[in-house]
Amino acid sequence: MMTQEQLIADFKQKATDFGLDALKKDKDFFSRAQEKLNDIRHLFNDLYHHHPYGVRVWEELTDSLIRNYADRPATFRKADKKKAEQGKWFLSNDIAGMSLYVDRFAGSIGNMTDKLPYLKSLGVNFLHLMPLFESPEGESDGGYAVSDFRTIDRRFGSIEDLKKLRKQMEKENMYLMLDIVLNHTSYHHEWAQKAKAGDPFYQDYYYFFDHREMPDAFEQTMPEIFPESSPGSFSYVPECNRWVMTVFHHYQWDLNFRNPIVFREMLDNIFFYANLGVDILRIDAPAFIWKEMGTTCQNLPQAHTLLRLIKLCVEVATPGMALLGEAIVAPKEIMKYFGTDDYTARECDFAYNATHMALQWDMLATGDVKVMMAAQHELLQKPYGTSWITYTRCHDDIGLGYDDYMIRQAGFDPYEHRRFLKDFYSGVHPVSTASGALFSSNPKTGDARISGSLASLCGLESAFNENNSNAINTAIRRILLMQAHSFFIGGVPMLFYGDEAGYTNDYSYLNDPGKSYDNRWMHRPLINWEKNNRIHESGTHENIIFSGTQRLLNIRKSKEVFSDRNNMIWLTPHNDHVAGYLRHSNEKNIFCLFNFSNETTGLTWYAFKEKHLRPSQLLDLWSGNIFNVGHDHEYLILDPYQFCVLEVVN
Repeated sequence: MMTQEQLIADFKQKATDFGLDALKKDKDFFSRAQEKLNDIRHLFNDLYHHHPYGVRVWEELTDSLIRNYADRPATFRKADKKKAEQGKWFLSNDIAGMSLYVDRFAGSIGNMTDKLPYLKSLGVNFLHLMPLFESPEGESDGGYAVSDFRTIDRRFGSIEDLKKLRKQMEKENMYLMLDIVLNHTSYHHEWAQKAKAGDPFYQDYYYFFDHREMPDAFEQTMPEIFPESSPGSFSYVPECNRWVMTVFHHYQWDLNFRNPIVFREMLDNIFFYANLGVDILRIDAPAFIWKEMGTTCQNLPQAHTLLRLIKLCVEVATPGMALLGEAIVAPKEIMKYFGTDDYTARECDFAYNATHMALQWDMLATGDVKVMMAAQHELLQKPYGTSWITYTRCHDDIGLGYDDYMIRQAGFDPYEHRRFLKDFYSGVHPVSTASGALFSSNPKTGDARISGSLASLCGLESAFNENNSNAINTAIRRILLMQAHSFFIGGVPMLFYGDEAGYTNDYSYLNDPGKSYDNRWMHRPLINWEKNNRIHESGTHENIIFSGTQRLLNIRKSKEVFSDRNNMIWLTPHNDHVAGYLRHSNEKNIFCLFNFSNETTGLTWYAFKEKHLRPSQLLDLWSGNIFNVGHDHEYLILDPYQFCVLEVVN
């Protein structure tokens, strides 16, 4: 095995032969390689040292680092340098995002340019464009069954359309996020087609078995992901008379990352996306990318090794691109995707704060913050230099995956508590105003997740159906409460398209055979731009919700204290209905309070004095009201679903 000095010398020679200049224009690349190449080799060898293709793929990997850096457009190299000078650029309070389906939002990528002024007026400068790459209509899983990682699906446009949009976004100082689906491909992918035809080389890109014996052994410990629509984790392939692993749907074949060729192929796809101008790459379902018999095949150590290897390779060749690990798992497991031990804050730059998202819905249904508070000691372990994507809704369902002990610590029975939440948000419970549905209900375990738009789950749909103006106003208060709580808590806020204009559930999916089996499409609306234009009509619910969301984002952007510097302290819960936290810096201290109850309640002024502050006057940045801090036995009064963003001014 080469020494570190030989490793670096060999790499430098290879890069020089390729035409790179170690002394002048490419010196930063050579410096990054010198710093990180030994760690890259170490991680690669952890996974592939004994594999027959290991030596060959290592050479291909170093070639890939050099080639993809050399291919990086000058404008993105310039952006890389600017981001490096900023440090952790993505921690800024100036970034606010929206996640959207291009076809359902604008019709096509080409039309997106015309929508940028709408987004900028809202305060959004970061776009997550849901999967754009080729996937079979009717078997696409919303674009997550990819049949070609480098061809834009014709339903959306072309690579050239995406490049034009990216260029316009650069002019507008907007950031871009795209998905890479690492865990699986569509069974229409070229690799899968060759495997189906019997090619053993490509069958080794997947998990193929001749008989049910091995799949049965795997399934003894693998939980079902979609028990209703896709039970089991393996599918029979009649063309080659073999079984293939299909953890999600039968048309999504799991990639075999035990094969280093698969890793190298997918790393090249990652670099392809980076060189399209992606600022944040969303790695879909990273918890599943390594499989071991006798385990759940989720969150395994080798999955983290793979992510760390990817991160280091990206830092060498395309360093301006940050990584988001879409790990929707238990709180303790989520934290590991930021990295642990020597790789703390060196794995994924972002994770979804899925736990806190679900806990917000818990608070809204119960009017009680105790379960949410019981989870915070784990979520606050996020290492400095990493960040959350914070959100109230996304394209996916709402899972209630926080731990049972958190519910017990709050004084509730976990089974009954979750049953109440499922009944509440599916509209079954008599006190519920929500209009949602259960997704992926498993009758064997009682598990289920929740579908529905932000507005419908907050009661706006039922209020419209009843033509009840008071209920409409209450629903809007809930919507803005939920958004405010996620915007100010730390991380990058990510809106889901339609929520900014109060879209309720879209039931047209029931008429589409390719979507009707998946009720998550109820909260993935088809945008009606006549409706969205009502944001300009004073007094409409679209106007109230849009302008409220806009104001919240403006408040966040106006105060640097809302950047994610691990500068949040939870207030002692003197009132079980009120969630409160302090965002602090040397210059600013801002208290954020949220009444999740449907009743007027009070918070003792003593709550503002416990954290080594003695404020005498507070300005509510939301309402404009000024409050004089009272005596400890006196109270700040909060109306139902009221929130305050209280800056210490004296």
